[in-house]
Amino acid sequence: MAILASTGGDGKVFEAAPAGVHQAVCVDVVDLGILDVTWQGVTKKQRKVNVAWQLNEDRDDGKPYLVFKRYTLSLHERAGLRKDLESWRGKKFTRDEEMGFDIERLIGVNCLLNITHNEVGDRTYANIVSIMPLAKGMRPITVREYVRKVDRQPDLPAHHVSDEEVAGMSNAPLTDDDIPF
Repeated sequence: MAILASTGGDGKVFEAAPAGVHQAVCVDVVDLGILDVTWQGVTKKQRKVNVAWQLNEDRDDGKPYLVFKRYTLSLHERAGLRKDLESWRGKKFTRDEEMGFDIERLIGVNCLLNITHNEVGDRTYANIVSIMPLAKGMRPITVREYVRKVDRQPDLPAHHVSDEEVAGMSNAPLTDDDIPF
């Protein structure tokens, strides 16, 4: 069987998440491993992760929008991951937390995402420009029909959650004591 490469003109229409501030829930953290990264002509190896959120808004096909942001896995004071996590948490990292923070703790945690659009050619991309905690009194949303990448079967789409998982999800109000990170 042939393995064909193309320009991507396969007829699929990509529907970018709408610009603006949206309530979201973190649905996945994917370890991309160590990748070659080139910046200002210098190539180096960096460990990267992809964080995925599901918006509280549906696409035209009825499925929730998914948005992603790639990070270098670092809590250095200038790292994008650290800046976004501190904004999301509403507090700085302690010295103990800096020594090792499990970012999988983000899964299931709600936030507000500020999304802007970036036009490249004839495509529109949704970019996460800031992450904020929920406003006081906002009810958290739950993950809908999503299976983490590490848990997917080869023939199972990303938008699928078992009935047992749905039954275990809660819509209880979120308090400061409930924020797991």
